[in-house]
Amino acid sequence: MNRRRFFGIAGGSILAAAGGYYALSDKSNYMRSDVKNIYQTKINLRTDEKEILYLASLAPSGHNTQPWFIQYLEPYHWIICNDQCKWLHGVDPTQRETVLSIGAFSQNLEYAANHKGYDCHFTLLAENNQDKQMMEVTLFKSGKVHPFNVDKIKRRRTVKSNYLTETLKAEDVHYLMGQESNFFEYLPNNSREHHWLNEQTIEANRVQTHRNDAQHELAEWIRFSSKDAARYRNGLTLESMEIKGIPAWILRNFYGKNDVMKPGFRKQSIDQVVSQVSQSAGWILITSKDHSVESLLETGKRMQRLLLKIREKGIAIHPMTQILEESHANFQLLPSMGLSDPVQFVLRTGYLQHYPEPVSLRSPLDQMVRV
Repeated sequence: MNRRRFFGIAGGSILAAAGGYYALSDKSNYMRSDVKNIYQTKINLRTDEKEILYLASLAPSGHNTQPWFIQYLEPYHWIICNDQCKWLHGVDPTQRETVLSIGAFSQNLEYAANHKGYDCHFTLLAENNQDKQMMEVTLFKSGKVHPFNVDKIKRRRTVKSNYLTETLKAEDVHYLMGQESNFFEYLPNNSREHHWLNEQTIEANRVQTHRNDAQHELAEWIRFSSKDAARYRNGLTLESMEIKGIPAWILRNFYGKNDVMKPGFRKQSIDQVVSQVSQSAGWILITSKDHSVESLLETGKRMQRLLLKIREKGIAIHPMTQILEESHANFQLLPSMGLSDPVQFVLRTGYLQHYPEPVSLRSPLDQMVRV
């Protein structure tokens, strides 16, 4: 057999093998639209309860851990609980962010219940961020439907890239902050504070990315494969991290948790942060009156009310919490911003030309509702 024929056959065999591998590979990102039977549960929930609790679960959380569950007492009478298994010890050792996320969950729950014609009565149960039982909630049929559009809950999405650098219009800032402007600070991209936040966000990410405990925690919540995404229906999927096409195919099929700990992955994460902070209309800070459980829950609700307004204005918001999670940067934050009240959210913001549909996953109701 001559060399030309040999290499032709060998090359054809390699291509055939590669083609066969591709046919058997994980070829597409798993996203919310792929999930079927979203209300399926073994627990005998009423139809309205299923819809309300699913909508509540669409609240944001760090690494999309969804750190809440419902203790089911009786129809329309529940306890909203703090799920210790979902705590992020590496970046949120005091569970501050956990309680903020539970606050966002409760705001979604209230809006969804109102939409179905129920009023909510909440009773605070928790005394600290680590308490299991956070709030008791009872739903009463009010006889009237409140005019909140729950499509805002369904279509809320965190977008991290392709921000325009046009500063936010004054009327949009006023609309977003509403009657709560004393808890908000908008820092446009032409301000000294904006540049400080850019620099410190990069530095805080650099510090955090090189902390093995935080990086290992991140690795545990990345769902590289579609199989894992479908199995857990939480965490950071490639689609939610806005990784698509050939890079996503490579990550789905050849990457795992150990790769997150490698220097190349860490460097790429920092490079991405540098790119992100270079494009924005500025930053929005949300403060609270103190660090009590009650204040954190209310601040989480306040943040969720903000997030449910932004899509209609073509505005994106990307929480970048590393400044609050790394002590050196957090220590400098208040004096650098000229603030006295504690900052609970640091949000990068900007207009978008195109607003993508939501893709992040949510755990089944069977996992969220317990008796």
